[in-house]
Amino acid sequence: MKIHIKGGRLIDPKNGLDDARDLYIAAGKIVGVGNAPAGFGANHIIDAAGKIVCPGLVDLAARLREPGLEYMATLDSEMNAAVAGGVTSLACPPDTDPPLDEPGLVEMLKFRARTLNKARLYPIGALTAGLKGTKLTEMAELRDSGCVAFSHADAPLTDNQVLLYALQYAATFNIPVWLRPQDSFVARGGVAHDGQIATRLGLPPIPVTAETAAVALILLLARETGARVHLARLSSAAAINMVRRARHDGARVTCDVAVHHLHLSEMDIGYFDGNCHLIPPLRSQRDRDALRRALAEHTIDAVCSDHCPVDDDAKQLPFSEAEPGATGLELLLPLTLKWADEEQLPLATALSRITSDAANILGIDAGHLSVGAQADVCIFDAQRYWKVEPASLLSLGKNTPYSGLEVKGRVTHTLVGGMIAHELRVHETR
Repeated sequence: MKIHIKGGRLIDPKNGLDDARDLYIAAGKIVGVGNAPAGFGANHIIDAAGKIVCPGLVDLAARLREPGLEYMATLDSEMNAAVAGGVTSLACPPDTDPPLDEPGLVEMLKFRARTLNKARLYPIGALTAGLKGTKLTEMAELRDSGCVAFSHADAPLTDNQVLLYALQYAATFNIPVWLRPQDSFVARGGVAHDGQIATRLGLPPIPVTAETAAVALILLLARETGARVHLARLSSAAAINMVRRARHDGARVTCDVAVHHLHLSEMDIGYFDGNCHLIPPLRSQRDRDALRRALAEHTIDAVCSDHCPVDDDAKQLPFSEAEPGATGLELLLPLTLKWADEEQLPLATALSRITSDAANILGIDAGHLSVGAQADVCIFDAQRYWKVEPASLLSLGKNTPYSGLEVKGRVTHTLVGGMIAHELRVHETR
């Protein structure tokens, strides 16, 4: 199919473009930016007047719940949610059931995703067998089956020797390792930031040192082994300062932040709101503000949705017992735009953190609109407000702390490989 996207404001952070330009697509590729190639005749025209045309979003953390946890969500439902949010490439953590520790599981998951013709799926392989923290997986085989990195998700990895061996093995094959830093012993039993809210509500705390102790260890082992390490979903100002110093000393480390932590703090727990039970926990307002600044100055490299669909029964429990997590795929764009607007940052800066910068961490050729690139495109109305209503979200996970919030930025079209994967229905655009 040949598609002409006309009249839009094209923003491509990687190529430094922010201008009114048309986009031309043929055979799944971008064949023209600004000017149509010779002999181009469109089969379909998308009128993007008054809208933003940008690369499809790249999400670094989206739990899709398959295989094994389909009672929470399915690959089909969450891929629909992804394209509705403008996400065309996403990484899924390995904490499925069973975990992604065998090549056959990875190949099955990728095949299922391809048959849906929605977003592109990039599995993150399990660092240890069964995520039990004792025996390393065959990373080279898992990489060959389609894993782009390796992680222990939120499962505790308490044996530091195993972590050392994992980083040594990964460094040998130049395989990236993604770690969410948290000392499981310091954090044991905790559910909320160790601050005034946890004290007032009587909630077991997770101190910031649970994160910083783990960051310190990971940075030391990364320096020792030369492994490529990505710190996932940092939550504290102290951890950000450690990353900043390590980079100054030449460490090869990247990091991201969950979009929820840019807007929420421990204060939002209110009176035991289970939708604010997240991993890592919502921290102080000072930490939240530090994360926002670090993302603006690019100490934090990218934003992820940290999409974690949970069924209603698992959320309607006392705070300490509620399943942690929040749905995020359909909110990644508007919440990132909200951060940039409040920080008075250019739109291109906001989009870079969820397109080209995220793609660089994944190591994939995505997040840009260069001629010859895959035609993964997001078109959205940056001025359109819409209310977050859980029942209207396409994800099966309706668990969101933003219920009732009016946000700005509505995706109208998502193209994956030159095919329209999502188009906002007429009645939804009013």
